[in-house]
Amino acid sequence: MASREELTTAVHTAVSASPVSSIPAGAPAGQFSGADGFPAIVTGDSVLAKVRAQLPELTGALQRVAELILADPAAAARSTIVELAERSGTSPATVTRFCRALGFVGYAELRLAIAGETGRASRTGGWTMDIGREIQPTDPLERVLGQIMAADTQAMHDTASLLDLSEVERAAEAIARADRVDIYGASGSALVGGEMQFCLHRIGVAAWAWNDTHNGLASASLLKPGDVALGVSHSGQTRETIEMIAEASSRGATTIALTSFPRSALAEVADIVMLTATQATTFRPDALSARHPQLVVLDLLYIAVAQRTHERAHAAFSVTAQAVAGHKSAASGKEASSA
Repeated sequence: MASREELTTAVHTAVSASPVSSIPAGAPAGQFSGADGFPAIVTGDSVLAKVRAQLPELTGALQRVAELILADPAAAARSTIVELAERSGTSPATVTRFCRALGFVGYAELRLAIAGETGRASRTGGWTMDIGREIQPTDPLERVLGQIMAADTQAMHDTASLLDLSEVERAAEAIARADRVDIYGASGSALVGGEMQFCLHRIGVAAWAWNDTHNGLASASLLKPGDVALGVSHSGQTRETIEMIAEASSRGATTIALTSFPRSALAEVADIVMLTATQATTFRPDALSARHPQLVVLDLLYIAVAQRTHERAHAAFSVTAQAVAGHKSAASGKEASSA
């Protein structure tokens, strides 16, 4: 088992290193197989979700190709390789490199995948194709609501496409067997982690949520083999969360990362990685738009744990529901008497 000093050094190196330098621990075989030194995510059905997930890791010409495709997927599906290269200010060779980075043999295969995806979206509801439209300060709330619903719906579909269910199963098995579960997160991720802690606690899982680094590190240092530590971070680069997960790992705990970036430092130090996708809109950047997909994945994980601990979970849920039933009845009685 690595010492805390060794892990701390690894953490600082991972945070400062290029995100394309390594593959996250626990990643299933075949999930990352890019060419030319770039990561490829070849699981799931959504090619646009793959492009969004990889966008922060691309640089220069490859990033321009990705941005052009995401800005207008339907136009990209209609373009020849020469047209796409010209519109992105690159070359056909660069477009070919981009295709291989995504795990496609060439541009023809990528073009067909994009065409298939945009075609499905137009058949199931053309409004989803307007997700990329910027929300204007003068837009009516009806229009804003439609944009938010479209963005969140697409993010859910993209998350389902990217999520490796075998990783969720591994996480659920570890939590179901654990004597103790620590959950770490900062800012908005702490709110998501707190929700997971409450859900697990209701079914009898001894879980704690920590958003203070000092308290979280102290708790992580008390974990042991068989315990579980879950770190939540959209970017996967939140240093405090990474340090708490690293401390838990140094004590032998099984570590889980929930992040939108499979090559992030958090994913790299975790044993199990669960991925989410985002759809940013004006006034709601990626970090905020990640909340709903994060909650969906954690809800799936919670249900999977409850399935594996059915008798204990059912008994605990019944007892906890009964404990608060009197307060609900009293509240209802007060409302009735005041009516």
